[in-house]
Amino acid sequence: MTAPYGEITRNGLWNNNPALVQLLGLCPLLAVTGSVVNAIGLGLATTGVLTCSNLAVSLVRRQMPDTVRLPVSVMIIATFVTCVELLMKAFTYELYLVLGIFIPLIVTNCAILGRADAFASKNPVLPSLVDGFMMGAGFTAVLITIGAVREILGQGTLFADMDLLLGPVAKDWAIPVLGADYPGFLVAVLPPGAFLVAGLLIAAKNAIDAGIERRRSQRVRIVTGTKRVRVTGKIT
Repeated sequence: MTAPYGEITRNGLWNNNPALVQLLGLCPLLAVTGSVVNAIGLGLATTGVLTCSNLAVSLVRRQMPDTVRLPVSVMIIATFVTCVELLMKAFTYELYLVLGIFIPLIVTNCAILGRADAFASKNPVLPSLVDGFMMGAGFTAVLITIGAVREILGQGTLFADMDLLLGPVAKDWAIPVLGADYPGFLVAVLPPGAFLVAGLLIAAKNAIDAGIERRRSQRVRIVTGTKRVRVTGKIT
């Protein structure tokens, strides 16, 4: 039975977030989140591939025997990754050069292959489409959060180099959050900084979930007491 769309949305954005709960796709998550523009670029590419591959796998799920389901899914994902790669070369070539090998490596992203195999191959088209988009949105949100924290701490700015993605109109979008004289914090822009920020986000999510569960359990209390019994008629 297909899960309700509300549950699919909550799973993608929070309950089963690919980065914070499933811990999938961590290689690009940690490697290219040195700035917001890099995070947005990779997040949009991943979301596009995840959504389209879920759609395609769901469309052909009845024609795929179990013996070839995995290689067919990989080929479908590789096709959409190639399309995204060509689009980035055509419209955001400089950003494509910055992201480098991590765009082709979307093919091997376990989050995409996992959703294609676990959800899209077993569910109708529309729920699979929503699942792919929400999982991609959850992954992108984590990418942007990590990228924003690392950019602020590492460079003291936010939204720097957005023209790589949006063109000349975004050339002056950089916000000097910590001032023009901020010397920068080198650890934040290095891989250890990515691990630290990702770990703090996971810890924060676990703490929020624990608090929600604790409040929910406190509301559910068993009220004990006497029961009133109504007696009608004459007792002799």
